[in-house]
Amino acid sequence: MSRVFITGSADGLGFATAKLLLDQGHQVIAHARNEVRAEELLNALPLLTDVVVGDLSRLSHMHAVAEQVKQLPPLDAVIHNVGIGYREPRRVLTEDGLPELFAVNTLAPYVLTSLIPRPQRLVYLSSGMHQWVEGKLKDVLWEERRWAGDKAYSETKFHDVLLAFAVARYWPDVQSNALEPGWVPTKMGGPDAPDDLHKAHLTQAWLATSDAPETRVTGKYFFHQRLKPALMATRKAELQDELLSICESLSGVRLPR
Repeated sequence: MSRVFITGSADGLGFATAKLLLDQGHQVIAHARNEVRAEELLNALPLLTDVVVGDLSRLSHMHAVAEQVKQLPPLDAVIHNVGIGYREPRRVLTEDGLPELFAVNTLAPYVLTSLIPRPQRLVYLSSGMHQWVEGKLKDVLWEERRWAGDKAYSETKFHDVLLAFAVARYWPDVQSNALEPGWVPTKMGGPDAPDDLHKAHLTQAWLATSDAPETRVTGKYFFHQRLKPALMATRKAELQDELLSICESLSGVRLPR
């Protein structure tokens, strides 16, 4: 039995992953954006070990979520599932002056990784859309470019792979991997998404808890429980370190080396 924390687990793939892990007999700590959603989540999944609450678009709440998790017994795995999609019609800024898409999809996983005591396994949800980017970290906050939600989303998913691989490099005692769940018909993916929804949550649960030899790796990228090449630029240590520096500068939080 493993203790697993899943961000963004009030609905969508995070909820499906939580339910699967509970059905398998694991302890699951879920996460909801606010108290109302937390109560709904507990009603839907009464076997949850706990639910932590916080809006991960806000730096203060990222810290609060990390503090709530730190008050609990140690974790075996964290699944960084939280994310918002690519249909953002405009550049929405948070109370910290950051694009909401970047804050939730990139900065929140970075801050939580840095502040939560290291588990044995870390799992980061990316997307096949990360392959669409140029493989650079120029203007990550979209201050100089005309907003394009699909490109901005793709860049955050590129950041998630960079983060997973940077953590794998700096923390060799932790299994840190990334995956793409496929383009599936969730609220984020939309009703016309062509991939199999029933497979979309399996890989993250498998990487977080399975004893299969295929999961005993780090710095890898997966799709449907199989290794898949990530964008080559994600392997560049200088880009990984550049992302860490950007996130540290914006958050004031340093990833322990």
